[in-house]
Amino acid sequence: MSAAVSALEQLPAPVPDGSPTGVWSTTVRRVPGDLEVGGCSVSGLTAQFGTPLYILDEVDARARAAAWVSAMREAFAELAGADVYYACKAFASVGVARWMLEEGLHLDTCSEGELRIALAAGARGHQLGLHGNNKSAAEIELALEHEVAHLVVDSLAEVELVAEAAARRGRVAAVVVRITSGIHAGGHDFIATAHEDQKFGLSLTSGAAWEAIRRISANPWLRLVGLHSHIGSQIVATDAFVAAARAILDLRARVARELGSVIPEIDLGGGYGVRYTGADPIPPSPRDFATVLATEVARHSAQSGIPAPRISVEPGRSIIAPAGMTLYTVGTIKDVHVDTTRTRTYVSVDGGMSDNIRPALYGADYTAALVDRVQAEDADSSRVCRVVGKHCESGDIVVRAVALPEDIHAGDLLVTPGTGAYGRVMASHYNMLPSPGVIAVRDGRARWLIRGETVADLFALDADYPAADSPATTAEN
Repeated sequence: MSAAVSALEQLPAPVPDGSPTGVWSTTVRRVPGDLEVGGCSVSGLTAQFGTPLYILDEVDARARAAAWVSAMREAFAELAGADVYYACKAFASVGVARWMLEEGLHLDTCSEGELRIALAAGARGHQLGLHGNNKSAAEIELALEHEVAHLVVDSLAEVELVAEAAARRGRVAAVVVRITSGIHAGGHDFIATAHEDQKFGLSLTSGAAWEAIRRISANPWLRLVGLHSHIGSQIVATDAFVAAARAILDLRARVARELGSVIPEIDLGGGYGVRYTGADPIPPSPRDFATVLATEVARHSAQSGIPAPRISVEPGRSIIAPAGMTLYTVGTIKDVHVDTTRTRTYVSVDGGMSDNIRPALYGADYTAALVDRVQAEDADSSRVCRVVGKHCESGDIVVRAVALPEDIHAGDLLVTPGTGAYGRVMASHYNMLPSPGVIAVRDGRARWLIRGETVADLFALDADYPAADSPATTAEN
């Protein structure tokens, strides 16, 4: 459980190296009676766009993206170079994809929808990757049509599917093999992705990875251009990445020895962590990660005598999570007697697990603050609150414990930072709540990235809902 401390005890600071030092985006400012982000009044944004609402700080997101590109290019300048792929699964929109491309990143996608967003943003094949453990024929065909740089095969069956699709086109497909290294790190088991008992990749220890490499090498319609490793999510240390890199480089060296082929690229995946509360450790910066990875690649190349590969990484959360916040309006406030000595204050907001499933799914911790006033230093002027949503689930928790002003009341505006990643993209329509829209703020201006839904939008997909009874649009989008 996160410590019940004031959410604004840490002032934001510039991020020249992309270090995720604070829990708020770097343009957040306290002004009298309000909060500002991207030069915009949060109270003003409420009047214009309503709540609940996702807010993305464009300057912050771009700075973190650029920091990753700069760090990787500098660290691998004397080796074979490096690329940074923004993981669209963290948050995908055409506008954000354009930001990433403009800052020099490539785009990593996991579905036809994400791939088409990347294409709509102007990405070219050499700037694209496609992942997934169960790609459809349409997704494989689309990837081959656009000659994506990273078509990542995830199973032996997929090796054959891609080869058949390539043969139909009469063009050799360049593929990357996802390897399950047995090294995993991060938080909840559901987001650790390199242990054996899970759905992703081809195992090193069972021999499945070697069998995939052997089959690809023997197939005239496939060309093996890379090996891929992803060990988990929300990782706040470098040692596991170094161990995974060593395992994948060892496999690459074996391929060179036994099959006479030098694989040109290694993708070391993503999972780089961020701070969600002031109690969380400060993760390494992009430069820290890049430096340790480059050191291991250089060491291994010198030891094996094989030229260093080009390296790519796939940050998503570490770029977009700190750039985001979710804005709510407070509703019911209820004091509940937990036992004979404790009372907990439940603060309900107009969203919940439908716009941020992570606390319910993973037990993830967040913090919160009121928009128009700060918690006083005097403990008697604040209370420890549990912020909850409006859904019919007792697990519908937004923030487990946070100190908020004693005079909190219905109608107050409350913001939770760090929600730029895995909020909107994992949103649901539970209890028929429309998904909030996403706005970008910059230099005092705000615009829609993804328009907010209305109840009418939900019923538009219900084949039996009477059109004449369709509710009126509830917001101007």
